[in-house]
Amino acid sequence: MIKKQPYINSGAAILFIIFSLLFFVLLCRFLFIQVTGEAAGQKLSALAQEKYNRNGTIPAVRGVIYDRNGEVVAEDTASYTLVAILDKKMTTDPKKPMHVKDPEKTAKELAKYIKMDESEIYRRLSIKGRFQVEFGKAGKDITHDTKTKIEALKLPGITFIRDSKRFYPNGTFASHLVGYTDSVKQKDNTFKYEGIMGVEKSYNDALTGKDGKIQYESDKWGYILPTGKEKVIPAKDGNDVYLTIDKKIQTFLEDAMDKVVKDYKPKKIIAIVADPKTGEILAMGQRPSFDPKTKDGIDKSWHNEAIETSFEPGSTMKIFTLAAAVQENVFDPNELYQSGSYRVTDKDKAIHDHNGSGWGSITYLEGVQRSSNVAFAKIAKEKLGFERFREYLTKFGFDKPTGIELPNETSGKIQYTYPIEKITTAYGQGTAITPMQQIQAATAVANGGKMVKPRVVKKIVNHDTGETIKEETAEVVSSPISAETASKVLDYLETVVTSPKGTGGRYKIDGYSVAGKTGTANIPGPDGKYLSGVNNYMFSFLGMAPKEDPKLIVYVAVQQPDLKGLDAGQGAIPVSAIFNPVMQNSLHYLNIQPSTTEKTNVSELPDLQGMDVNEAVKSLKDKGIEAVVLGSGTEVDKQLPKAGTEILEGEKVVIRTNGELTAPDLTGWSLRDVMKVANLAGLNLNPKGKGYVVSQNIQPQALLRKDDFLIVELKTPEEQWTEEINGQQQEGTKQEDNQEEKVQD
Repeated sequence: MIKKQPYINSGAAILFIIFSLLFFVLLCRFLFIQVTGEAAGQKLSALAQEKYNRNGTIPAVRGVIYDRNGEVVAEDTASYTLVAILDKKMTTDPKKPMHVKDPEKTAKELAKYIKMDESEIYRRLSIKGRFQVEFGKAGKDITHDTKTKIEALKLPGITFIRDSKRFYPNGTFASHLVGYTDSVKQKDNTFKYEGIMGVEKSYNDALTGKDGKIQYESDKWGYILPTGKEKVIPAKDGNDVYLTIDKKIQTFLEDAMDKVVKDYKPKKIIAIVADPKTGEILAMGQRPSFDPKTKDGIDKSWHNEAIETSFEPGSTMKIFTLAAAVQENVFDPNELYQSGSYRVTDKDKAIHDHNGSGWGSITYLEGVQRSSNVAFAKIAKEKLGFERFREYLTKFGFDKPTGIELPNETSGKIQYTYPIEKITTAYGQGTAITPMQQIQAATAVANGGKMVKPRVVKKIVNHDTGETIKEETAEVVSSPISAETASKVLDYLETVVTSPKGTGGRYKIDGYSVAGKTGTANIPGPDGKYLSGVNNYMFSFLGMAPKEDPKLIVYVAVQQPDLKGLDAGQGAIPVSAIFNPVMQNSLHYLNIQPSTTEKTNVSELPDLQGMDVNEAVKSLKDKGIEAVVLGSGTEVDKQLPKAGTEILEGEKVVIRTNGELTAPDLTGWSLRDVMKVANLAGLNLNPKGKGYVVSQNIQPQALLRKDDFLIVELKTPEEQWTEEINGQQQEGTKQEDNQEEKVQD
């Protein structure tokens, strides 16, 4: 029998006491936790809720931007970011690798679907010590279609992060008007898409929705418990914005601008199409432009030139000087004035017409047609008076922004301190205004005297319910002229396009009457002086059609086109290449009926031989026929065309008297009419060129002798225009600072 050692009993007793104490402590701790629900100073229920309750965000959809007819211009769409997992620890089953196992093969396959060199992809996939890598810009904004194709390759370690992006389905399409969005860092260090430019920026609050939330109970792996509670706060999507832009008309404009860029490589193009009755902008674009999806080109064209840049408009400004004079009843289209040059004060240098020498004594209507600077300088000073003219600049809205719903709109800069500045403002030099200000002012002429505020938004609609939240309406901001004045101004401006003497001959449109005004404005250089060279101008045209009741206003400005050879200086070529197709196609698209053309009166010419000259002239004038008298006699000796000939209204009839014959001023005559003079006077005619007479060897009022040689030089309107621009350069009629001479078309 083995005898137990005394210390064994003592040790057992000690162990019993220790375990008893531990059990007591644990029991007390358990009871404490049960009663208080706390451990280590923290509520266990809160910890459990934090561990097993999940919070999620339900992203809101940014509102859609539509054109006026419901065509999508901008919308949110799903996008994906390409990610490659490199960490080998992510693979638990060698048969199902979860990391990039073969970088070389993976790089070769991915290079087929993203814009990155295979070597660069391989370099990224071979980085040591990285859990995952991305592929920069090339790996972002992956479409669902591309994602599906990459997933079909079943490349180990290749995965995607889902996101949303702003999608612009039309590419470069009214880009500065629509704008774009970008990811902007918030105060809480998160990123959120916000509008950066255009409507995306000015209507950012309306377009931006409010994210929703979801709370639910889950197991330790994050799966929703079948019996768990859910709390959902739904997202509120952003509102939809409907623009006044018409996708079809905008496409006409974009295509025309692209063609001019390709053919003439101008430094800049600005173009706007507007409805003069409502102020709605139907199309607006510029070059250079950018793609709002890729941002390509944004570094070359950050500003919306139509509203953010003011510049000297050139002769399109004469529209509003003319309107003011007609409204004040001080414009007589038949009154004569001496063209060529004009000195506003004895201290100021003379300003000149664009050809340097003018056209002699002509009517004010011909001055409008020829875009005479002298005519409008005299109208501003002598007819209207400077104070009254300045009031009209305000009435037409040139000294404040239009208030269009686009960011960063600037105002005009009216230079109106010195007399020279006041007269140059009358014909569009010195003072700077924006294209949108010109559009707004032109609505008064095209809309019966009522000037309408331009706008680009038609309505705002709830994205989820389709309910219209706000609908914009036409806003008349001023009535600077009467309906009667507006009608007269349109009549005068039509002759700028239809008259052989007008500068707007290139802007004729088959089937429609066009009223408008050309513009050729100087461009200041870096040294403050105007640039020289026949192409260094801002060429423009502001036109309205149909003239009888304008439905559209189109403004086009083309800066410094690359025109060579015979085309050099003929800025109307690229401008009309935009204006004409856009105006014509838009009128057809809107089903605007062609203008009603009045039947031309045809008269049978009476026998004038033996009649008193004055009676013969009066009888022809009553029939709308212009009579030209050769000689100083009192009785008609012969006539051309002959008696019985059918003659169109406005055609010249040349009468030879029984006295000595003197030469008429043949400037502006057609060759057909010159031949009548040569035939009746027995002259040997030697014409040079085509078009209309610009010079003659026998001076007006000189005696005509039989068998003398009559030499006339003829030029087309385009050739005359080129010559005038070149003459302008040779004359050097520029003014330095505010005293420089202002030259334009």
